[in-house]
Amino acid sequence: MKTIDKTKPVMITGATGYVAGWIVKKLLEDGITVHAAVRNPENKEKLKYLDEIAKNAPGQIKYFRADLLEMGSYDKATEGCELIFHTASPFKMQVKNAQTDLVDPALKGTRNVLESANRTGSIKRVVLTSSVAAIIGDAKDFLNLLNHTATEEYWNTTSSLKHQAYSYSKTLAEKEAWKIADAQDRWDLVVINPSFVLGPGVSPVNTSASFDIIKQIGDGTMKSGLPAFNFGMVDVRDIADAHMNAAFKPEAKGRHIVSASEHYLLELAQILKAKFGDAYPFPKKELPKIMVWLMAPFVGLKRKMVSNNYGYKWKLDNSKSKKELGIKYIPIETSVVEFFQQLVDAGVFKK
Repeated sequence: MKTIDKTKPVMITGATGYVAGWIVKKLLEDGITVHAAVRNPENKEKLKYLDEIAKNAPGQIKYFRADLLEMGSYDKATEGCELIFHTASPFKMQVKNAQTDLVDPALKGTRNVLESANRTGSIKRVVLTSSVAAIIGDAKDFLNLLNHTATEEYWNTTSSLKHQAYSYSKTLAEKEAWKIADAQDRWDLVVINPSFVLGPGVSPVNTSASFDIIKQIGDGTMKSGLPAFNFGMVDVRDIADAHMNAAFKPEAKGRHIVSASEHYLLELAQILKAKFGDAYPFPKKELPKIMVWLMAPFVGLKRKMVSNNYGYKWKLDNSKSKKELGIKYIPIETSVVEFFQQLVDAGVFKK
């Protein structure tokens, strides 16, 4: 069990990201000095939302240039730290080259950050942002699980470079993290496995896949209908709380599924329609499976992905996150409405 000294700085990778933004906010509000590792510390436009939080919080933020694929580039940022949050990893559903766009940054980046932890004698704990994608690949896979429910005991065994490459990248990266952690005994590893992330960001216009889906539900892109895809979903603020508790609770250990509830995409559209009425062209129905299957290649999806996910339900056991990390989940209805309202306020939807 490791106790982290809050007077020491904390290093976070991917500091400008969707999840990381909320973690940084909570650290700064807690009076902690944040070593924010970013690709370009000179890009003031990208850093302005974090700077704004730091200006009004007791903590301080210091930026360090680092890159997932540049070995040793995190060493400077980890100096003097006892704690590392490793959140940086690409989340893209459509890529040209799965190896270079997803697997290399996830796997080599994790190795890079954790080797910095090994070289920095003060590090006591690393909190890794993994994903439920490292636990389960396709929704169809739930049929093979005990009670058709995923727990932290399971690993994704069905994803590959050619099928569900993002899930494959998260699985490889987390396995690599455990391998490196188990090979030493100075610092311990605690892992957060979130489901599909929703909720307002620290930056009002994010570049996450979550942002893209919610935008398309409201801008007319999907007005003809939605595929019957089901996911576990969770508020970004709950994920940030899970990271904070994983970091500062000495007894925290192992993996943690962090997911509020499971929903079909159409349910999100129905929640938004109930709140915003006919002001936006929300989808009203689900598309037939055969149509989604036929159209898949034209919208950047694989037909195998459609076959293995359309109509199948997710079921995630979040009891460990409630019991050991004390998470009290924000209802997804609240998350999606506040997320959409933030996009409205940011002028994302042109009238």
